[in-house]
Amino acid sequence: MHELGITQTIVAIAVDHAGGARVRRIALEIGQLSAVMPEAIRFCFDVCAQGTVVEGATLEILEPSGLGQCRQCGQRLALSQPFGVCPCGSTQVDIIQGQELNLKEMEID
Repeated sequence: MHELGITQTIVAIAVDHAGGARVRRIALEIGQLSAVMPEAIRFCFDVCAQGTVVEGATLEILEPSGLGQCRQCGQRLALSQPFGVCPCGSTQVDIIQGQELNLKEMEID
């Protein structure tokens, strides 16, 4: 489960940027095509935050959906997997949204 390592890194980043202040809220962006499971991050968060300024913080996770754009015709299409077929028949689809893994916001005291 790589989500444990990811969560440890998120907490470490928050601790570093908080400058000793208590962290109240962290907002993450985890794209639906990122291969990161938001529920696993939620599960690991409280354990990883124990004993740090992040302990007790609220974790919010935004989950942008997958979006691709066809190289052949330019049409945008929803993606539920990191590949797809455009209605024009092309399989040359670039992912333009859904692979994000970002710490978007952090609220401190």
